[in-house]
Amino acid sequence: MITVLGLGFVGLTTALGFSKKGFKVYGIDVNQERVNSIKKYEVPFYEPHLDEVLRDELGQNFIVDASLAEAVNDSKAVIICVGTPGNPDGSANLTYLLDAVKSIFEVSQGDFKVIVTKSTVPPSTVSKKVKPYVDELNSQYNKPIGLASNPEFLREGYAWDDFMNPDRVVIGVEDERSKEILNQLYLPFNAPVHYVTYNSAEFIKYLSNTLLSTLISFSNEMAMIAEHIGNIDVPGAFKILHQDKRWSGQPAAMASYVYPGCGYGGYCLPKDTAALSSIAQEHGFMPKILEGNLQINEEIKDFVADKIAAVVPTSSKIGILGLAFKSGSDDVRLSPSKFIIEKLLEKGYTNILAYDPMANEVFAKEYNLPITYVDTLPELVEQADELVLLTSWAEFKQNKALITSKRLFDFRYAFAELPSAPVADTLTA
Repeated sequence: MITVLGLGFVGLTTALGFSKKGFKVYGIDVNQERVNSIKKYEVPFYEPHLDEVLRDELGQNFIVDASLAEAVNDSKAVIICVGTPGNPDGSANLTYLLDAVKSIFEVSQGDFKVIVTKSTVPPSTVSKKVKPYVDELNSQYNKPIGLASNPEFLREGYAWDDFMNPDRVVIGVEDERSKEILNQLYLPFNAPVHYVTYNSAEFIKYLSNTLLSTLISFSNEMAMIAEHIGNIDVPGAFKILHQDKRWSGQPAAMASYVYPGCGYGGYCLPKDTAALSSIAQEHGFMPKILEGNLQINEEIKDFVADKIAAVVPTSSKIGILGLAFKSGSDDVRLSPSKFIIEKLLEKGYTNILAYDPMANEVFAKEYNLPITYVDTLPELVEQADELVLLTSWAEFKQNKALITSKRLFDFRYAFAELPSAPVADTLTA
């Protein structure tokens, strides 16, 4: 059984979705006018499909005329979908969320249940503000209540399909009892379920939204650049851009560009990004995103070097894995490895070894750096005290056991695994 607090766009979709999957769901909202509309089978906002689902589920699995106490005490999970409006300073207003948490404690009795925050809040909100409040109330009321974060990924106009057929489910949970309950709730959806920390769950939600906002702003900046240059068919250019085959596939190859690393290099990306920014400025337009793009590409190299320097003595032998700017190429022009090695040398590291499956000779010829080149991966691992992975070669991924036998700074995240866990074998609704 489930209680959903807040029957707005997210809450009503969530409540009806779990109801359709066979769970008994209580819907609670402090807005009585909204509740009265729902009781009359009227969805108080426009969202395709919800009206017919409401007619099917209300009075069956979906109940809206129960008290908060009845609903909470007949539920294993209480999902909070209240608003978190922005404050004038840009921070999230948690008043409604924390009030909802307290109201659950005030009426809760009996068996263990989990509070699930589905309201969108910035990363670290649950760990730094909600969890301490829950712990305080647990101490005050002495009631067995857990906590989880379960962000939503619902698109307005497509919310029903997004909820019923999720491409992924993200759950921030840090105790096993809460995890088991959430596991049971999502078993009927047959979707990948990823169990992560509270912070990671919130971050993934914002990662998704801010990527979309950045793509929109990038496109608008490019349109403004085109307008300032003149004689450019903006929509036509974008439609041709969309024909790039990297947009298609499962997963799309474009996803490899939306992944952290240690910066871009090679001949094209640095040169062309800088050139477009320059020509835009010549035509009287300051491209903030392109300039920020170039700045971040420099700052990431300092970030990498600083992260190593924070824990590695300068007397250590550092083994650099990868010199080409990307795997499958011996191109070392403006390779991030070059700049990172230079920054390490500036910090006093004099024992630097390097190995690249293809680029040792061309790197040594292109850059006269005081480092030692090693002919094979096993030799590098044997000789180095610390390993720094800067190019994501297949050879490195295929030799994980060897490479991870030493402390590894994996700045291509080549060995990162998708966070997930097996779902439960049985379902109790």
